[in-house]
Amino acid sequence: MNNVDNLEETIQKAKEGNQIAFSRLLDMFWNDVYGFQLKRTQNENDSEDITIQTFSKAFDKIHTYNDSYVFKTWLITISKNIHIDLVRKRKKSLLDSRSSAEAITSALDVTPSMEDQLIQEQNLADLLRDIKKLKPHYQTVINLRYFNELSYADIAANLNEPMSSVKVKLLRAKKLLSEIIKARK
Repeated sequence: MNNVDNLEETIQKAKEGNQIAFSRLLDMFWNDVYGFQLKRTQNENDSEDITIQTFSKAFDKIHTYNDSYVFKTWLITISKNIHIDLVRKRKKSLLDSRSSAEAITSALDVTPSMEDQLIQEQNLADLLRDIKKLKPHYQTVINLRYFNELSYADIAANLNEPMSSVKVKLLRAKKLLSEIIKARK
């Protein structure tokens, strides 16, 4: 019963724009969505991209989530629809690989997370070595955020991606990087 209450509370906080709640939901459900897509696509890169898009869309639309449905089912449904759209786009045109940039509307959250603090406390040489262990698209968002000190909006413009996708990638990159750092210690 307690886990259900915690989930409902976390979802409510996410609806109110709490970045830590978003991060917690990402941690709780990443493997479910990623595993679902890996079975469907049989492709790690597509699965990861679709999972990032799923959380991006879910965070943008969290205010529409109806708690009479299971949250995981809602995420899986979003994920399935994104995959269907991806298949349709690929069939329609192999040349059109990326949609035009979306308008940037989300506010910048400045509250540092535990991962932020862990990353900032690292010796630079060790940190650079750890960052190189990440996949290239995660390296890019970490570098733009922490070394170039770009805002989410600037990173989104730089990568020609929606800000919500940048936020999800950064959340995921920070989580993976903090796991690498903890494993090294």
